[in-house]
Amino acid sequence: WLSVAHGIEERAAARGQTIRFFEAGGYRALAQQIDQLAACDALDPDAILIGAVSSDAPELLAAVGAAAARRPVIGLVNALHSDALAARVGVDWSDMGLTLGRHLAARFPAASAPRNAILLSGPAEAGWVAPLEAGLRTGLAGSAISISATFGADTGTAEQLRLLERALKRHPAPDIIIGDAPAIEAAMALVAGTRDPPLLAATYVSHSVARGLVGGQIAAAPFVDPIQQGSLAVDAAVEAGRAPASQDLIGPPIRLLWSGINAGEVELSPADYFPELD
Repeated sequence: WLSVAHGIEERAAARGQTIRFFEAGGYRALAQQIDQLAACDALDPDAILIGAVSSDAPELLAAVGAAAARRPVIGLVNALHSDALAARVGVDWSDMGLTLGRHLAARFPAASAPRNAILLSGPAEAGWVAPLEAGLRTGLAGSAISISATFGADTGTAEQLRLLERALKRHPAPDIIIGDAPAIEAAMALVAGTRDPPLLAATYVSHSVARGLVGGQIAAAPFVDPIQQGSLAVDAAVEAGRAPASQDLIGPPIRLLWSGINAGEVELSPADYFPELD
């Protein structure tokens, strides 16, 4: 999200736009995001970009619909099942899972020794969680890998560390840990220096995951340029009044990154970047 915000800020400056940022604080912060949506609407902006904390919560859909009656609302990164959106910027998360699953399936084909994996992901209400898992399982079909258990929690670092600890208590010796960025960041620290550590695979790329890929601690992760997603969101907001609304996804291509990449292959926000929040 830092890289998405950086892309928004850079593109807005290039197009002569001003941006204000609100942070809900997690996928369980539904009421907070609805309040922030009303606060955004009260500012009378030309458009609103929203990374939804829920894809289908009725209260959020109603708030989005009300705001969209007055100005374009752009869905950003996370799925939001609202026909009121003027545009959707992001990728199909099932394709993200499919890309990673196919890579792992090629590495561990059916004829190889069986591999046991656990999956650590976000909370069920997050719009990307179910599609990602479905795509991942499709990609792994016919391989030597079986997912023995799936665990979910909010994607804060502390929550995901507790999730990892709980998962390893129930499944103490997985061959592979597949997880969102905070979970794999925690896993890198927990398995460092252990004998026969599990293979780690991330479902998307953050700064920590990028470092893990460069350093060889993480085997693979699908990358969909978050800075470009932020830039595309600004473009969609500016163009929203000039073109008919579309439910088609606008987003960069998915690239599979693997262990040992060069640092220059992944562009993310600067290490010291943080947007100014309202």
